[in-house]
Amino acid sequence: MNELPKIRIGQGIDVHAFGAGDHVMLGGVRVPHHQGLEAHSDGDVVIHALCDAMLGALALGDIGMHFPPSDPQWKGADSRAFLRHCNGLLRARGWQLGNADITVICERPKVGPHAEAMRAVLAAELDCEVEALSIKATTSEKLGFTGRGEGIAAQAVVLLVQP
Repeated sequence: MNELPKIRIGQGIDVHAFGAGDHVMLGGVRVPHHQGLEAHSDGDVVIHALCDAMLGALALGDIGMHFPPSDPQWKGADSRAFLRHCNGLLRARGWQLGNADITVICERPKVGPHAEAMRAVLAAELDCEVEALSIKATTSEKLGFTGRGEGIAAQAVVLLVQP
């Protein structure tokens, strides 16, 4: 009898309001914008959603449990540190990223021109092939907080495999 491969699926979502600033961090890439993000860390919704998806697949809670906003050491933190932590957790348990599919939801800034740079940064941080990462964007057709330009959101789904 053939054994089924060991897999786990996780999903994550993150949201941040726009605030003062001249850029947003998305997928570890500094994207010029006429506003910044209100967040305890750098507010990188792409990485935060991806971390939550990875942690969810591992049944290890969420990013807030691992990096509480009440802890001053994470004030202004580079979210790539969160991603390295989550990747370490999955590898320590014998898992590896099969693939990740990430969607950014906003009217502005335009994500498309930066998607390949984001994929490259994330692949380097996760030590995986760029082809394992999909980053795409959608608007909300001017509906809701993202449509009104009040904030930005991201969703991520990951597949973890155990070789």
